[in-house]
Amino acid sequence: MPDWLISPPVVFIIILAVILLLNRLVSKLAFRVKKPAAGSAEPYACGECDYNNMAQPDYSQFFPYAFFFTLAHVATLIITTVPAADRGILVMAGLYILGAVTSLIILLKK
Repeated sequence: MPDWLISPPVVFIIILAVILLLNRLVSKLAFRVKKPAAGSAEPYACGECDYNNMAQPDYSQFFPYAFFFTLAHVATLIITTVPAADRGILVMAGLYILGAVTSLIILLKK
């Protein structure tokens, strides 16, 4: 097998062609509605027809959890990928972890 055949651009084009071919074949079998139902093009908002009183969620409680999740996972990534051989990198990683822990303490105090 030639090496150029398994290069990423060639593999991408081959897989794209296979997906497009499968899409064409399966689209022939797809169920099609002859006449769309009334209201099928209208936006759906949890069964609410009164657009003036639609639910507007408040994300203020979501952001602290998202911030905690991001800090915890990035700190874990830093801890697990820092090579132990270089002391300078270990010091920088330690300072980063100290900053992450400080941020988590501030976040959890609120």
